[in-house]
Amino acid sequence: MKSSLVMLSALLAGCASYQPMALPESDALVHDVGRLTVDAAAMPDAALAAHPFDPSDGLDITEVAMLAVADSPDLRLARADAGVTRAQAFSAGLLPDPQLALTRDAVLGSPAGATVAFSAGLTLDVAALLAHSTNEAAADADTRKIRLDLLWQEWQTVAKARLLFVKLDSITRTQDVLGRQRERLRQRLADARRAVDSGLITSDAATPQLAAYEDAARQWNDQERQRNQARHDLNTLLGIAPEVTLVLVGSAEVATLDEAQVRAAIAEAPRRRPDLLALQAGFEAQDDRYRGALRAQFPAITVGPTRARDTSNVNTAGFSLGISLPLFNRNRGNIAIESATREKLRVDYQQRLDATAIESHRLLEEQAILRRQLADIDASLPALALAADRAAQAHAASNIDSLTLTAVEGALLARRLERITAWQALQEQAIALQALLGTQLNLPARDGRAAGVNPGEKTS
Repeated sequence: MKSSLVMLSALLAGCASYQPMALPESDALVHDVGRLTVDAAAMPDAALAAHPFDPSDGLDITEVAMLAVADSPDLRLARADAGVTRAQAFSAGLLPDPQLALTRDAVLGSPAGATVAFSAGLTLDVAALLAHSTNEAAADADTRKIRLDLLWQEWQTVAKARLLFVKLDSITRTQDVLGRQRERLRQRLADARRAVDSGLITSDAATPQLAAYEDAARQWNDQERQRNQARHDLNTLLGIAPEVTLVLVGSAEVATLDEAQVRAAIAEAPRRRPDLLALQAGFEAQDDRYRGALRAQFPAITVGPTRARDTSNVNTAGFSLGISLPLFNRNRGNIAIESATREKLRVDYQQRLDATAIESHRLLEEQAILRRQLADIDASLPALALAADRAAQAHAASNIDSLTLTAVEGALLARRLERITAWQALQEQAIALQALLGTQLNLPARDGRAAGVNPGEKTS
């Protein structure tokens, strides 16, 4: 009896106990960016881990990426999901518990020599023990898959943060160009209206100035709405309160990859891109499950010792053996399921490799197209700027009308905006290509010194 109590106490001591948990009563958003800190050791890339994090003087594109990895609400949820999946993988790798069966029979009446009968048996599922090695191997592979899936989500979050940084940078530049143009047109419209009031020109002569001003104002307002949306998207991604306005500093220039680098990265992707490595681990886990299903087609056996006493006080000891007869089921259904699942994972992996090659080629060609477009724009801008200056001088001398001046300046404005848009697209394609191939991030330095040119500067 004493030994039984000791065993029971030991078993209870190893049991988990209930711990209460309360739901939060307020948001967990960051309201003071200046006090933020980031654990560099937890960054998913060496370029991020080596970059200093100091939000007191604004956030550059690298710091925004670091903050996204550290505090993104989506990543917090992904890490919580990963914890659940890791627990499931841990559970799958545990050994089966033995089964203890006890019976007790009391004698009715008072027959001579009768005693209380009992039986006790301890059995263990031998088939489960044989399957443990494959289950444990599958659980280990699942654990690797979880870690790699989370790393891939972190890389994609870095890409999202960089894209939003580039977008806000381009919107700022666009608003700067539109703002200067709008102010020039506002002053010119005011002069035209005074000339109309003085009877120097007709109201029809001032109409082109009004139309040009309203168009510039409309474009600026559109950019203001886009800026508000992008700002809130970035705050949401970083887990920062919506009323906080982030100060973004530094260059938004992103290093681009040439064809040779892309080809090398495609060949290397299966050995370094987290999602492909995660698919490999998932396939390995499924292969182990398939092996386990094949083993389970053989008879399931349970075996263990028995101890009994009947009512005539005869004691016995022996063992029990249970075996299933593989006549109908033979685990064929599970074997078919695991085999088909393994094939699906193989096809999925192949499709991911094919999509990587196709998308990489598309992005590479699109980068080449954007570079050509930028070169064409840069070649045309000096002539357009000179034409606009001469048109303004001619208009001031009353040698051309307002409609002609507006058309020339409108062409220059459209070309400048086209350049910013093309530059933004080039940076976005570079970010997408790096995220797709899993190449090193190559983020620019905080002072903005990076390969290439800024959107407002002419390429060489």
